[in-house]
Amino acid sequence: MGEQWRAQFDAEVSFANGGGLRTEGFRLDIPGQDISDEDLAALFVRHLGLLMVAEVQISAKTIIEEPHKGGRGVAAEPRAGRRLVELSHVIRDGMSTLPDWPAPRITDWLTREASRERYAPGVEFHVSRIDMIANTGTYLDAPAHRWADGPDLSGVPLDRLADLPGVVVRVPAGVRVVDRLMLAPYEVSGRAVLLHTGWDVHFGTEQYAAPEAPYLTGDAAQALVDAGAALVGIDSINIDDMSPAAGGLRPAHSALLAADIPIVEHLTGLDALPPTGFRFTAAPPMVAGMGTFPVRAFAVVNP
Repeated sequence: MGEQWRAQFDAEVSFANGGGLRTEGFRLDIPGQDISDEDLAALFVRHLGLLMVAEVQISAKTIIEEPHKGGRGVAAEPRAGRRLVELSHVIRDGMSTLPDWPAPRITDWLTREASRERYAPGVEFHVSRIDMIANTGTYLDAPAHRWADGPDLSGVPLDRLADLPGVVVRVPAGVRVVDRLMLAPYEVSGRAVLLHTGWDVHFGTEQYAAPEAPYLTGDAAQALVDAGAALVGIDSINIDDMSPAAGGLRPAHSALLAADIPIVEHLTGLDALPPTGFRFTAAPPMVAGMGTFPVRAFAVVNP
């Protein structure tokens, strides 16, 4: 685990709304043996949860090599078994999400060199610009994507986007059609239902848009609506059938978005999730007038 340190010190606290507090011989876990009085004071205030502090004076400070006791100011070890799982594709300059749709262009709007003329000596910033269509990378469809009178990105409530209990539907390799029967064994009410087809391995290639890409049938989408799913995601190019035989119909989009159930397309990494026992988040920015936008989708898997 390496060396661990604690500070022992006296502290005198003055509050902005009057009054004060004094401690003697207080011990606090610290991240390393070199810590300034200012940083120690901030750690002390955080540890005790003190509000409206005007000033903290530190005195009689000594540093002791000693195992941590779990103070709130020092990063603790991650909870056993808890992990975060990335479920989004990286957006890169020139990448392909949908065939024949414009690729994102990432450029400099303000370079570090140019910024130096605006700020004090030694201060510089970098500001990038991205020009892209909303359907880029891993993105969320709001009801307004399909229905003119549906909520846009600013109108979708957070309880449909963040910290949702999740369930993964494993689609066997080689199976293209996710139908109602395949969904029947799963409890989906109030959950993010994530369809793991494995098609994400083709992302960025011509094969990704092949006619045999997996999809959700309209009947299965209606079953998810009837069962009260909160959100539906897929790691394929589209939740609907995009083959020429489908004739441009989009029954899954139509049913889910009519019921105000957001859709997340182009997920990846679903093989790293358990069937249940995780929380899912895919929240886009609140952009009025837009029905789709990239998200950083992820899951929190708890023990």
